[in-house]
Amino acid sequence: MPKVTAEQIIDIAESMIRSNGYHSFSFREIASQVGIKSSSVHYHFPTKADLAVAVAKRYSDSFFARLDELSAQFEEPEVLINEYVNMFRAALTIDRKLCLCGMLGAEKAVLPPSVLPEVKGFFIRNLVWLSHVAVTHGSNLSEDDIHQRASCLLASLEGALIIAQTLEDDESFENIASLSQQDFMTVF
Repeated sequence: MPKVTAEQIIDIAESMIRSNGYHSFSFREIASQVGIKSSSVHYHFPTKADLAVAVAKRYSDSFFARLDELSAQFEEPEVLINEYVNMFRAALTIDRKLCLCGMLGAEKAVLPPSVLPEVKGFFIRNLVWLSHVAVTHGSNLSEDDIHQRASCLLASLEGALIIAQTLEDDESFENIASLSQQDFMTVF
């Protein structure tokens, strides 16, 4: 039997969730994909909720590590926001999947309570990052106005992923993302 790591299990669970949602995976299916018994999956993650928390935490940490890299690399707000949009674009054009936390957020009503803080944290951290970019780069708008614009950009990108995936039309993502990005840039 091959040695399976928690990261391999998280990889498979993430792919399944991003494609079909929280209820789309089982320990049995994951075990089958990696060639182990489901009890081995339980060894790493006692419950499905524990696994979902680990998946959401890793996804969020990776997402924000990338934003930290961008913030260290670029100073221009136009570049930062463009790169931010590119991260969502990559979910569509490279991964051919939805944002993990967008998918989980849509399932909020049926998620285990332990998963919700990770999902909520992802959205809060996005709004904080976008607001920080606006404030740092001299926006004259009020904190509330910046927060509303950040919320609109984030919601538009998440929604654009859903529309593009559903319609099998990447161009719809481009149109929505472009308009939303232009609107957000008016904060500067």
